[in-house]
Amino acid sequence: MFLSRITPWSRSAEQPSLAGFDAARRYFASHFSRTDPARERLFVAYLDASARCLHLARHEGDAAGIDWPLRSILLEGARRGCAGLIVAHNHPSGDSTPSAADLSATRRLATAGDAIGLTLVDHLLFAGDECASFRRMGLL
Repeated sequence: MFLSRITPWSRSAEQPSLAGFDAARRYFASHFSRTDPARERLFVAYLDASARCLHLARHEGDAAGIDWPLRSILLEGARRGCAGLIVAHNHPSGDSTPSAADLSATRRLATAGDAIGLTLVDHLLFAGDECASFRRMGLL
């Protein structure tokens, strides 16, 4: 799958705070609004200890899904010395119900992240106008 990285601010600019569900939802919704809703995408926000976004990565999928690059997500977080991360992806189908693959990838990412001191703060799933939070659903 194609992988591109987005860094919408410079080091000298203020990094956006993603503390709390509403702030994270608004932040990721603004990025999804600039993409083709017929393709699945995965955004990863790498956070400092104050939940400020230090870096944003985007991973491209297609209409059928996306391969989660778990190893590269964790390596990038460790390389940047991040305290945590928030992942967000979309379902082009419009159904915000997490799939078995979503649940598995989230569990694997959270477990591996914990082992290296990188907390998976939340996984947001966007489907049309809906946004589901794995944390709020008790899945994290």
